[in-house]
Amino acid sequence: MSSSPAPSGTGPVTDAAPLSLCAREPHVPADRLVAEMVPPPRFDSVRFSTYIPDPNQPSQTEAVRVLEGFAAGLGQGAGDSGKRRLFGFGRAPKKAPAGPRGVYLDGGYGVGKTHLLASLWHATPAEPALKAFGTFVELTNLVGALGFQQTVRTLSGHRLLCIDEFELDDPGDTVLVSTLLGKLVDAGVALAATSNTLPGKLGEGRFAAADFLREIQGLSAHFRALRIDGEDYRHRGLPEAPPPYSDEQVTKAAHATEGASLDAFSPLLEHLSRVHPSRYGALTDGIKAVCLTGVRPVPDQSTALRLVVLADRLYDREVPVLASGVPFDQLFSEEMLNGGYRKKYFRAISRLTALARDAGKLANAR
Repeated sequence: MSSSPAPSGTGPVTDAAPLSLCAREPHVPADRLVAEMVPPPRFDSVRFSTYIPDPNQPSQTEAVRVLEGFAAGLGQGAGDSGKRRLFGFGRAPKKAPAGPRGVYLDGGYGVGKTHLLASLWHATPAEPALKAFGTFVELTNLVGALGFQQTVRTLSGHRLLCIDEFELDDPGDTVLVSTLLGKLVDAGVALAATSNTLPGKLGEGRFAAADFLREIQGLSAHFRALRIDGEDYRHRGLPEAPPPYSDEQVTKAAHATEGASLDAFSPLLEHLSRVHPSRYGALTDGIKAVCLTGVRPVPDQSTALRLVVLADRLYDREVPVLASGVPFDQLFSEEMLNGGYRKKYFRAISRLTALARDAGKLANAR
């Protein structure tokens, strides 16, 4: 540690050894896992008022109108204490209100579904302890960390659960989460979701509401589908990954950047296999930049899926990534990119590429 660190966020720190993700083995208490189920930092300030509908797409304006009304309706009967909610003690009566208790945002990539979902979370008139927001992966990781029954008890006192990128490429996980949501609906929890694409629909770039409702079967009656039209993300394409730097440049930048981590890529992948994905957020606590040497194509699907989760956590926290080795658009094999998890891998490439562009200035550290 430096004995005289530079002011926060300013100037290089040349006398401080970089941090290491591989040296971290976070143990995250259950209450933190639940407390962290909030919109990621990049969506802290979004609101319905900051969503600018395309005047040529009236469905976008209509979606905002419906979601504002949905949020207002969730405030009825407010006044419950959040303290009793953490592990389900003193829950509200189990009888669910009549009518749809969920909304499903149906639209292509890049039309602002996550913006609207986070805005719904912010607009719902309940304290944060009564609202939860997470991706499908984070929800399945929560079940893995707490167990199914504990997760039901923990979330059943909430007023709203928002699930971003509901993933339907794993039938087992789909059944698990659908069963969980059924229990939560019975407890009176309102639901909101966006969804990922089924393997058979990968070429379409969007997931149809009818398919989503069919996959969740018994829950379909609890969702109202909101179609959000807009420019199709397929026409934008993935950005080209910036060329990687040399090992020397990456190492120098890590030593010159306050709060940076420095790890060799292969040992980091191995370390990720020993850390539960629900702890990847804690793994990056306090990290201002991630520096990686020797990036190479990932060797297998299990490793690739863990890397996807880490990429999501880094992107949520806007942590730049400086790397040597192969460019990020060469991380996954052609077989992986043409398989059932294709959407996840393209998302990881896109996000890591954006973080790599953000990290360009670090390479110029002196």
